[in-house]
Amino acid sequence: MRLEELQVYQLSMNIAERIWNIVIEWDYFLKDTIGKQLVKSADSMAANLSEGFGRFYYKENKQFCYYSRGSLFETKTWLKKAANRNLIEENQYSEFAKELEIIGVKLNNYIKTIGKQSSTSNN
Repeated sequence: MRLEELQVYQLSMNIAERIWNIVIEWDYFLKDTIGKQLVKSADSMAANLSEGFGRFYYKENKQFCYYSRGSLFETKTWLKKAANRNLIEENQYSEFAKELEIIGVKLNNYIKTIGKQSSTSNN
């Protein structure tokens, strides 16, 4: 399997791009404070999946998936802060929160498979 075929990776890439498209419209102060943190944490979800997938040893892959999960929770926090500060609409926050829940479930399911795959896979 290729990284790009993982649904959790695809969803992580998609949500990060949508977050970027919102933050890029903010003024400098907002971008420099909450915006950078939000974009970095959202980007880190897919980036850590990529780095783990590229590692030779399955335990390293699993560890990077745990980092990705941490970034997912951080992204939730920054989105909530953005909603609390009226930088995004409450309905946008709710939509992102639902998507992050789905990504979280898929990520946990993916983590459970790592190390159980055949020796012909990346792990």
